[in-house]
Amino acid sequence: MDNFLITGGAGFIGSNFVRHLRDQEPGRGIVVLDLLTYAGNRASLAGIDDIDLIVADIRDTDLVRDLLRTRQIDTIVHFAAESHVDRSIEGPDAFIETNVIGTHSLLKAAKAEWLDAGSGRPHKFHNISTDEVFGSLEADDPAFSETTPYAPNSPYSASKASADHLVRAYHHTFGLVTTTTNCSNNYGPYQFPEKLIPLFVIRALHGQKLPIYGDGMNVRDWLHVTDHCRAIEACLQRGVPGETYNVGGGEELPNITVVDKICAAVDAAFEADLRLAERFPASPAAQGRSCAELKSYVTDRKGHDRRYAIDERKARADLGYVPERDFAQGLRETIAWYLANEDWWRPLLPRSPD
Repeated sequence: MDNFLITGGAGFIGSNFVRHLRDQEPGRGIVVLDLLTYAGNRASLAGIDDIDLIVADIRDTDLVRDLLRTRQIDTIVHFAAESHVDRSIEGPDAFIETNVIGTHSLLKAAKAEWLDAGSGRPHKFHNISTDEVFGSLEADDPAFSETTPYAPNSPYSASKASADHLVRAYHHTFGLVTTTTNCSNNYGPYQFPEKLIPLFVIRALHGQKLPIYGDGMNVRDWLHVTDHCRAIEACLQRGVPGETYNVGGGEELPNITVVDKICAAVDAAFEADLRLAERFPASPAAQGRSCAELKSYVTDRKGHDRRYAIDERKARADLGYVPERDFAQGLRETIAWYLANEDWWRPLLPRSPD
């Protein structure tokens, strides 16, 4: 693998992977293709040496094919996606356009350049997917494995399931060298502040209510984005063409537990650094109280999946992947990052929370 095209590389997981790739493979060529919609951010790529950012749409098949040819790309890592379930409920069309049509456009370009043009270039198309394609688990159900039938329940997960099937079809029908990883809930630096952890951290800092869906007992597996990047790298190096691998963090937690841990960690940060009270005077923690008082229960989301869990034995056995961060460590590091990088997240807020 010499030259990479990273789609969605200015987004949360994509930008973290670009940083990881540059650290691990300093001599590799990296082209980032990102439309810079609401979740794509140039600032997430700041300080990374020797990358090219192309602001364009993955649905532009001719442009992608030209990039593959002129930049001698041999590896596509496909992150670009609409990914927020609430947004998919409010407006499903964008999810079909980006996640289904966009993925198919990339596959067509890869097939045309890598296979049809007869370049003979060794190649790999790696597809980033989600555990949400498997649907919802009951409390006693076994965790999702790679053989769990797809049963998506939201427009978002349905669009990702469609993309996964297209990737599989292009491998089995045309011989395109592909792999897919289905990951659990990611968290860490550079995450757009509409997702649970950055949203609740920022709201706690500003003394705003923390809206918890339903009874707060929906369960997710939590994966630090750095561990996810390590798993993707392992899949690129050792993944079997045509195979899929589940990637998790080994931390299955109810949402209410995550919220309580966020509140406790923010409280602890204020206790350790008295200057935070001056920066964020509206936070309960600035007045010696707990951010837990901001918790508020709201009407549950439509079709809200009850539980996700990851069986990652295949990734451990075949790729040598083992998560390195537990949730306690990862959450502390994540909150510390958001406290240290207010200049990154504040411009992304729809309005000042003050």
